[in-house]
Amino acid sequence: MGEQKAIRILSYNVHSCVGTDRRIDPSRIAAVIADARPDIVALQEIDVGRRRTGGVDQGAIIASLLKMDAHFNPALTIAEEQYGDAIITALPARPVKAGPLPSLGEARGALSVEVMVANRNLLVVNTHLGLRRRDRAQQMSALLGPAWLGRDGYNPASAILCGDFNAVPSSATYRLAARLLQDAQLACNQTARATFPSRFPLMRLDHIFVSLDLAVTTSRVIRNRATSLASDHLPLVADIEFDDS
Repeated sequence: MGEQKAIRILSYNVHSCVGTDRRIDPSRIAAVIADARPDIVALQEIDVGRRRTGGVDQGAIIASLLKMDAHFNPALTIAEEQYGDAIITALPARPVKAGPLPSLGEARGALSVEVMVANRNLLVVNTHLGLRRRDRAQQMSALLGPAWLGRDGYNPASAILCGDFNAVPSSATYRLAARLLQDAQLACNQTARATFPSRFPLMRLDHIFVSLDLAVTTSRVIRNRATSLASDHLPLVADIEFDDS
């Protein structure tokens, strides 16, 4: 078969590694991720140097436990304390862009990393969109535009957009993404599952979208005792293959 042509991506809002039992435990998050055996991990709500969670670099701890490398973008910086999103992988990768998204409310940002899979470049964009409806729509429009994913309005080639969108499928934000990209939970003809809250999931807020040249073979929301405790969101996983054409 030769080179790897399929990858597994996991998107997970880890709630600053504070579980539903109020325990702060990055190693518990790492264990949940390791059990899923992903190639690429997109994390939201990562604390770096924040007193509220012990002053540690949560992304670096999780990456070290997974024997992967971490790329981090702080959406929020207060003195030496940071809070934001991370992409973690052991595959060859280089950061492409990291920065803020338009916001009237709480500061939001995104991070894009180019990952090499089977001699192909895969652009992975990870984000955590705002709580205000208007902010979310503007943020998604920015992500789909030329600065991040878009190329003058055409479909991006070999790209994944994932994260906590704070948006359900009936929202304008979701519909903007669905115009250009495939929802991984729907693309493989499986039943879409809610991701929030983790103990009794009611809303599908976390999403993995892929470009049209990628094929989603399976997708699942990981719901078990460990994931119901580790964070207030459930992790979302998708297996993706490259089109040989």
